Amino acid sequence: MAKTLTEEPGVFGKRLAALRKKAGYTQTELAEEVGATRRMIAYYETESDYPPTNMVGGLAQALNITTDELLGVKPLKKNNQPDSRLLRRMQLIEKMPAAKKRQIIQVIDTFIEASQIK
Repeated sequence: MAKTLTEEPGVFGKRLAALRKKAGYTQTELAEEVGATRRMIAYYETESDYPPTNMVGGLAQALNITTDELLGVKPLKKNNQPDSRLLRRMQLIEKMPAAKKRQIIQVIDTFIEASQIK
């Protein structure tokens, strides 16, 4: 029988930290996404053996995974979806005036070109 999340101390915290890093979040950024503090995220990653049930949904959504994947009930799927942080920012950019959008696109294009030169 497969081990469940609660059978090993620290499994949830280690999993959360790895998923956060894989998604490119700092503890502060993830905390802002889910309406928590950086200290809370740090606690969940290092001291807590059990996930905070009131935050599981928000954490999974911010990390662009299912709650079952977050909890270790199901293995992580290969994720071909764009970074959820980028999607949210793109949605905010879409609401900006056309001139501001053009400026942002120019900046993005500059970074893309620079990365292709290397």
